[in-house]
Amino acid sequence: MAPFDAGTGGILRQPKAVWATAGASVVAFMGIGLVDPILPSIAEGLDATAGQVSLLFTSYFLITAFAMLVTGFVSSRIGGRKTLLLGLALVVVFAGLSGTSGSVGELVGFRAGWGLGNALFVSTALAVIVGAAAGGGAAAILLYESALGLGMACGPLLGALLGDASWRYPFFGTAFLMAVGFLCIAAFLKEQPKPARRTSPLDPLRALGHGGLASTAVSAFFYNYTFFTVLAFTPFVLDMSPYRSGAVFFAWGVLLAVFSVIAAPRLQRRFGSLRVLGGSLVLLAADVLVLGYGDHTTAVVCTVLSGAFIGVNNTVYTELALGVSDAPRPVASAGYNFVRWFAAAAAPWFAPKIEEWTDAHVPFVVAAVTAVLGALVVAVRRRALALPHPRPHSGGGTPDAEHPQTRHAAGDGATALTN
Repeated sequence: MAPFDAGTGGILRQPKAVWATAGASVVAFMGIGLVDPILPSIAEGLDATAGQVSLLFTSYFLITAFAMLVTGFVSSRIGGRKTLLLGLALVVVFAGLSGTSGSVGELVGFRAGWGLGNALFVSTALAVIVGAAAGGGAAAILLYESALGLGMACGPLLGALLGDASWRYPFFGTAFLMAVGFLCIAAFLKEQPKPARRTSPLDPLRALGHGGLASTAVSAFFYNYTFFTVLAFTPFVLDMSPYRSGAVFFAWGVLLAVFSVIAAPRLQRRFGSLRVLGGSLVLLAADVLVLGYGDHTTAVVCTVLSGAFIGVNNTVYTELALGVSDAPRPVASAGYNFVRWFAAAAAPWFAPKIEEWTDAHVPFVVAAVTAVLGALVVAVRRRALALPHPRPHSGGGTPDAEHPQTRHAAGDGATALTN
């Protein structure tokens, strides 16, 4: 699938409403990696095990997965602006409550509420940006991808800076920033037109009946297990101070952003999306295997390097999910994310358990295997993933012979976190 192109000017010349939504998106994505550098500090502060603390990711993404079935239902009834504000309000409340937690059980529960708010926000944000952006859908999607990358990079940095004083401060900091985002969207974003047809919670599940979308979701499920093994389990293996761990994951996030927005489109133009995705998944498998068996310096280097492969994968999976089927874009995105976020919930729980049952190397072996399984799904289901489903062209990109439908998907859709 060919990437879409948008000039820098098209990205930068945007209404205030777009910048307000994009800025809030940065903070929303920061919340994912925020806890990375402070996981050991949380475990120490709440007298919890690595497995118990990793449930912060599990509760967050388990709720996010189920919320994918209702976000379209909500936004199609109350509108995009109100859905964004509802999501932000929930994040402000539950992020603030997370900082007051007296036990790991309370913190896990508050993170679940945070996940619901984040799901409502990020599943709607791209659709709102596309609707309000100047310069076409291509510029809007690149702006959204940039916000995702910046948020994933800055989350660990903010977590380290605030978490060095107390593990509670990053949660309060996120609540404050999201409150600012709430005020900006309330002030600058006008209500968006509601869709002509209201979405049912079952629509995303029906969309998964399409072989191409189902194959994309299953492949992404395996990939996300690898992704979140790196994100949630590696901080315990590195065993570094919040500052050092934050610096490692900041560098990781920078590579993720650069390869997602800049490198992935160029690689897709040259080699085709499925070749790029399959190759990147195999390289990610090799990287996490070396991470698991290397010395400390090697583990740090491989952690940072994994950001490059993750960035490429995020971009290609997003385009596949939005363009491979003929389902409405928000519905296809919800079905795809419903499946893949279960892996994001599973990996943080299983990785520490696997370490308890075996040793610290084996969780990375499992993560390498799941990345390869993701590549095998792409290879075996190649024809299903390449089926064209034309849509009215909405801008951006040069069509790829391997994926003719790309010419119609470039400016389409919304994805949650979605990457």
